[in-house]
Amino acid sequence: MQLSDVKIIKASPEDVWAAILNPEVLKLCVPGCTAMTGSADEGFEATVKQKIGPVSATFTGVVTLSDIDPGRAVTITGEGKGGAAGFAKGGANVSFEPMEGGTRLTYEAEANVGGKIAQLGSRIIDSFAKKLADEFFTRFQAAV
Repeated sequence: MQLSDVKIIKASPEDVWAAILNPEVLKLCVPGCTAMTGSADEGFEATVKQKIGPVSATFTGVVTLSDIDPGRAVTITGEGKGGAAGFAKGGANVSFEPMEGGTRLTYEAEANVGGKIAQLGSRIIDSFAKKLADEFFTRFQAAV
């Protein structure tokens, strides 16, 4: 599945950049996140509880950052395992552009799922992924 969108964050690019690298901010923004540790340099480890249709699972995973252009762009790659529910992995290219009144954040993401989750069908998974992305950025705007 592929997602792309543009979000306007009402904060300076410097503040947005600092927040996207902060595990405490990310923990607040990721829906269902119960733990987030690590750093931008070494990667983050996270635990996330989610219910997708009839499937509930606790995912544990690792997120790494690469192609870092401070304050301008970053590539985020992650993989999570949810036991019998399956797995999710993917990545996103995220860019930041200053604009009047804040920052234009653009992302292009791709994700793959397997296991019981994949059996739910692409329509359910795609709408769930879009909902999660929207919720993340709503929380991110509030946190920044």
